[in-house]
Amino acid sequence: MTWVKVCGMRTVGDVEAAADAGADALGLNLVPGTPRCLAVDDAGRLASLSRVPAVILTLDARPGELVELLARVGAAGVQPYGEHAPEAARAAAAAGAFVLHPHRVRGPVDLATIPAGHTALLDGYSPRRLGGTGRQVAPEWLPPPGSRYVLAGGLSPSNVADAVSRHRPWGVDASSGLESAPGVKDPARIRSFVRNAKQVKESR
Repeated sequence: MTWVKVCGMRTVGDVEAAADAGADALGLNLVPGTPRCLAVDDAGRLASLSRVPAVILTLDARPGELVELLARVGAAGVQPYGEHAPEAARAAAAAGAFVLHPHRVRGPVDLATIPAGHTALLDGYSPRRLGGTGRQVAPEWLPPPGSRYVLAGGLSPSNVADAVSRHRPWGVDASSGLESAPGVKDPARIRSFVRNAKQVKESR
């Protein structure tokens, strides 16, 4: 069954909606200046109330800082961006965290470049935003069907079943496609997204 992450959580209601829908993880954005950014203490409060594991999104966090953020928030996973992401991800993995290796796709993807033990997250590229762009990855750039990666970028309740059926990623991730307004999650869209992603029969 497809692994599903709902990203850009901002409220207790968001967290409850994701858990009730059957999501496998939720994303907490700690990147300053982005629409869904949370203060560390607020992220920790949401993680503590969540019934599913939390993944923190960070930018330019150094290894020690990222490990400290994991502990402060109580997150199970990381999605690190920026200059220090490779070494920070290694430190997080050594501390027992699940690592989503974000890749802003601009051409064919080679999963062999992803560090062992990490899971690639393939997102549509935007020169101005790290994620939540609503841009889909060109199908011809994706790895072969059944490869271990998380597909993101432009996914919504209306297209996720087709994306899972066609490309058979290990997981899917969405944020802006689950909102009624920028930064405002819609519980009905979350429910539909998770249901539609998971109802596709596995043929790997």
